[in-house]
Amino acid sequence: MTILVEISSEAEVNLAAQAVARGIALEQYASKLLEDAAISRPTGKGRLTRESLDAMLSRIGEGAEYRPKLPTSAFSRESFYEDRT
Repeated sequence: MTILVEISSEAEVNLAAQAVARGIALEQYASKLLEDAAISRPTGKGRLTRESLDAMLSRIGEGAEYRPKLPTSAFSRESFYEDRT
């Protein structure tokens, strides 16, 4: 299959440099990147069961008793940006 893709000149330079570093043609390297990306994408057809959700949340909560207790004000938008004015 042939696909025509427009990329920025900066991306083209970077892509060409990566292809040269690997000793392959630019077109071959770009094709490999697209194929790898298409294959490694999750399909989204998985189902999260109640049991696996409970297990995941339990693992997240492990050791919670050792974490510092913070007031809810510590999670306000202002608190994240207080050092930036």
